[in-house]
Amino acid sequence: MPEPAPASAAKVFGERLPLAERYAEHLVTTGVERGLIGPREAPRIWERHILNCAVVAELIPDAARLVDVGSGAGLPGLPLALARPDLGIVLVEPLSRRVEWLREVIDDLGLPVEVERGRAEEPAVRRRWEGADVVTARAVAPLHRLARWCLPLLRPGGVMVAVKGESAPEEARRDAAAVARLGGGTPRVQRCGGDIVDPPSTVIVVERVPRRRKG
Repeated sequence: MPEPAPASAAKVFGERLPLAERYAEHLVTTGVERGLIGPREAPRIWERHILNCAVVAELIPDAARLVDVGSGAGLPGLPLALARPDLGIVLVEPLSRRVEWLREVIDDLGLPVEVERGRAEEPAVRRRWEGADVVTARAVAPLHRLARWCLPLLRPGGVMVAVKGESAPEEARRDAAAVARLGGGTPRVQRCGGDIVDPPSTVIVVERVPRRRKG
């Protein structure tokens, strides 16, 4: 069983806290059994995983279409779906065993979240999900590679939100030129949930820059 939800979880999930607790239970039981979460993560499932992802909701506009790339155990997509029922969310995940688990969990929680088996860079996936307002990713790839996969899924003016660690400022500086070549704006580092999680979640935000018309 997971650790009890911290008091701060109620601020994030409100009346949906019981669903978030159910999700935590899935993560530390079948999620561990099927290799989606390491067994050592169970004692810190709330702070390190669920809340770390859910607080990113403060960066996401109302009623946004959101694509979560490389979703794995549903992070950050499912915590965002639980915290923000106004969002339209699809989880993109290439591995069939993870897709099967995600669909089981979504069905159990009764969430209107779709799951796409595939990779963000595949043409069929791009055709189905392009035009998103937000694309999220957590622990998937370096920023320059994420930008290559994620920016084409966004509408002009949409944003990629990459959940990162403490090395985020260095990564943002290192990959800024590559991101620009791929059609992204200047990467900016933001901290989320300072009153919920310690340390706050660190994300890199990149806007898809509209193409300038020639002439």
